[in-house]
Amino acid sequence: MKSAGQNPAEGKLKMASKKNKFGKNAKEKKIMDNKVESALDDMNQETEEEQDEKAEAENTEAEETEAENEKEEASEESAGEEAPEEKDPKQQRIDELEDMVKRQLAEFDNYRKRTEKEKEAMFETGAKSVIEKLLPVVDNFERGLASIPEEEKGSAHAEGMQMIYKQLMGELEKLEVKPIEAVGKEFNPDLHNAVMQCESEEYESGIVAQELQKGYTYRDSVIRHSMVAVVS
Repeated sequence: MKSAGQNPAEGKLKMASKKNKFGKNAKEKKIMDNKVESALDDMNQETEEEQDEKAEAENTEAEETEAENEKEEASEESAGEEAPEEKDPKQQRIDELEDMVKRQLAEFDNYRKRTEKEKEAMFETGAKSVIEKLLPVVDNFERGLASIPEEEKGSAHAEGMQMIYKQLMGELEKLEVKPIEAVGKEFNPDLHNAVMQCESEEYESGIVAQELQKGYTYRDSVIRHSMVAVVS
């Protein structure tokens, strides 16, 4: 009776099965290893990209922060330059008093100039008024001298009147009072007052031929217009 032993064919089949199984497991392991390695590579690649993006974001943020800091520093420097330095209270008071004195001096100078102009205007008005009252006296002197007969012109009375007349006209000249030229001059309504027209063989039309009353100027203004007759 044969013992129940293992069949050689079955043994080979089992060994082949084990071998196939082992080969299959090895192949699957290799595939799995490849997948793991690929996954690890992908993870590493993603990690490097994330790190690059993170580094780039950090650099951008650092640059923005630096720019903001520079802007703030520039603003502080500008504010520091524009902001006036605080003065010492005593120096500030001194400056205020100096400014007050300067203002008062300027006001006083303006007051002085205004007062001088007012005084000059008042003097001008008073002088014109006095001169206007003296002019009739001058007219009477001239009429008196013109009425002296020829035989009496060398007398003491006539010479005395002539001296007084010259003295009076000299004082008026010192006050810048001057007679207006009329005869032989073209009629000027700013200086002459035409009261009549006349015929003349000596002068042309529009020329003053006769002076009826002498006119005078005081400085640059007319005190009395000359009363004249103009050639028609």
